[in-house]
Amino acid sequence: MDVNIENSSWDNLTYAEKNKQLFLKQKQTLEMFLERGAISKAQHDKSLHDLIEKMRIEV
Repeated sequence: MDVNIENSSWDNLTYAEKNKQLFLKQKQTLEMFLERGAISKAQHDKSLHDLIEKMRIEV
């Protein structure tokens, strides 16, 4: 999953859309950490759960 936002399109997003894009980017980073063995599955799951709770994102 590649999340790529150009500055011009970012300016046109609503607050909720920006939050969703930030969530996806952070989720992608967590997945990369897991794939590379930088974090355990338990750490990934906890971090993802916390991210969902803090950002109040529906997945």
